Amino acid sequence: LLTAMMASASMAHRFVAASCVAAMAAFALLATTSSAQLDPHFYDKACPAALPTIKRLVAEAVAAEPRMGASLLRLHFHDCFVSGCDGSILLDDTPFFTGEKNAAPNANSVRGFDVIDRIKGAVNAACRGNVVSCADIVAVAARDSVVALAGPSYEVPLGRRDARTASQAAANNSIPAPTFDLGRLASNFASQGLSLQDLAVLSGAHTLGFSRCTNFRDRLYNETATLDGSLAASLRAVCPRAAGSGDDNLAPLDATPARFDGAYYASLLRSRGVLHSDQQLFAGGLGVTDALVRFYAANTDAFRRDFAEAMVRMSSLSPLTGSSGEVRYDCRKVNYS
Repeated sequence: LLTAMMASASMAHRFVAASCVAAMAAFALLATTSSAQLDPHFYDKACPAALPTIKRLVAEAVAAEPRMGASLLRLHFHDCFVSGCDGSILLDDTPFFTGEKNAAPNANSVRGFDVIDRIKGAVNAACRGNVVSCADIVAVAARDSVVALAGPSYEVPLGRRDARTASQAAANNSIPAPTFDLGRLASNFASQGLSLQDLAVLSGAHTLGFSRCTNFRDRLYNETATLDGSLAASLRAVCPRAAGSGDDNLAPLDATPARFDGAYYASLLRSRGVLHSDQQLFAGGLGVTDALVRFYAANTDAFRRDFAEAMVRMSSLSPLTGSSGEVRYDCRKVNYS
């Protein structure tokens, strides 16, 4: 199927794909060694209660607030795209570094830190010690959030250790923005060793959750030719044109924001992508992503399968393993502080 899609791709796609090959090859060499050290059964002997404890607390958090499932999934994504899946996004600022929490893609937006704190405390109690890294907790909580909202389960490779530092500048430079065009999205994912198919299927995480007005205001008022009129009318009711007015007002990213399904892709076919970056996957200039959107809109089972596989790849980006990093007692600060 993917081969057929690639054969029908436009010249623009072939140009972008060719430009991505070198970045992907270089990244693969770096990532393979460290990710190979991860193991879904890493805690089976050291703390068999760890994963059931995480699952229970995630289920409680999502039951209390379904939106939290999307937030925990996004927390994992934003962690992994900045220097790998190392829990650096959880660190508060210190006199020695300015962390990622207040970077432009995260400030007043990324959430769920209190849930991770509760999980860490409960896991430390269940394990009778500081056994499970914060980075692993974030990765497992993302999977359990998907499951809690009727999405697919998958085995999470484990054994990550936690970073001892964080970088606001790296977060500003590495996390793709909702204003990105498709070519820039493709290059961003390629820099992480992820393919165009990974881009299309991981963007399907937007089948869950909401977006802030500030992230879709430009699309709402400046892209009327590619935005469904009825959706535009409903978005204008929550997102005024004036910058700074209603910035934090929320709109669902698809019609079923608390259920993992194929509605996200169906919405793109109807020009109902809320974010510019989402709608770029369909009619954004690359035939292969158009084909993938059509395919996943019609084949929810394939989306679920491919999403699970792509999440495993993403969750294995440049982990700290072995003697690198540490296992933090408190996810918000390194152990020496």
